Amino acid sequence: MDNGQQQQPPRKRKHLSGEKKYQVLLEVKTNPIKKGEILRREGLFQNDIRRYDDIARAASIKALGQMRPGKKRPTEVPAEQYEALKREHDAQEKALAALTVEFMALKKKVNGE
Repeated sequence: MDNGQQQQPPRKRKHLSGEKKYQVLLEVKTNPIKKGEILRREGLFQNDIRRYDDIARAASIKALGQMRPGKKRPTEVPAEQYEALKREHDAQEKALAALTVEFMALKKKVNGE
């Protein structure tokens, strides 16, 4: 076939990250007029976009179904707050120990020991 045209090798499908797939899906949804252009640029087909959409929808429904109402507690506490709470805890432990010693002394006095 030497009609002035070179035969191109078949296009390989791109392996896109999940983030990139989601970005392409959003781009197609926000620019439906340029859908064909976007698909060609990314080396994808219409079925790929449908599949991404179905997966994104199912994952969203699952994630939203697992959410519980109420305020989320922070998983990490700032270092300053941690240190302040630790100092307060240590002070309360010392006070409790002192009160325990005093209570034991009073108990001995009352019991006549």
